[in-house]
Amino acid sequence: MKRHNVRKGLSIFVLALGVMSLGLFYAFTNPVPDGYRVGEIAEDFNLQNAQDDSWVSLKSLGDVNGYIVAFTCNTCPYAIMYEDRLIELHKKYAPQGYPVVAINPNDPDVQPGDSYAAMKTRAKEKKFPFKYLFGAGQNVYPEYGAARTPHIFLLDKNRVVRYIGAIDNNAQNASAATEHYVASAIAALQSGEDPNPDFTKAVGCTIKVKNASRQ
Repeated sequence: MKRHNVRKGLSIFVLALGVMSLGLFYAFTNPVPDGYRVGEIAEDFNLQNAQDDSWVSLKSLGDVNGYIVAFTCNTCPYAIMYEDRLIELHKKYAPQGYPVVAINPNDPDVQPGDSYAAMKTRAKEKKFPFKYLFGAGQNVYPEYGAARTPHIFLLDKNRVVRYIGAIDNNAQNASAATEHYVASAIAALQSGEDPNPDFTKAVGCTIKVKNASRQ
């Protein structure tokens, strides 16, 4: 009788373990989609520009070929390392119809150095040639699925997401980068081709929010 109970208990344990394993399998292999995927159409937004206090939407930029939407900020060391590269991207590709549109997604109550006033100061110091928008309310970055600063979303003129990820493959040293993902993705679009790769891992700081569960 005792042996039967032991076997029964062991069977229940194995079954429970199997259910747990199956649950973990689905948790890791079937993640809940979060943010845009390549091929999806991004919604427009209307955010305030730190340079001149104007309100900017993608539509307001007029007749373009696409948009380099960059989630970045004042304070993240990685964002700072990529500032000059964002400037160069805009200077090179805005005349070709691909302007940089930078959005600061951080909550200034958590990261005071990313306040709107601090953005105005940084934009003036660096002479940003692109729009530097304040993501007040933190509603835009979750829609995109941005997780880091910097995090790039290359859209075509119809706001279809064509590339997501990093600017290049060397945050510390621009001259040592061997893969220039955004530049290559734009070149592909200009040739009528799909970017390859169209997704890379963004390297940077987590986006600062009051509710940590949203990070």
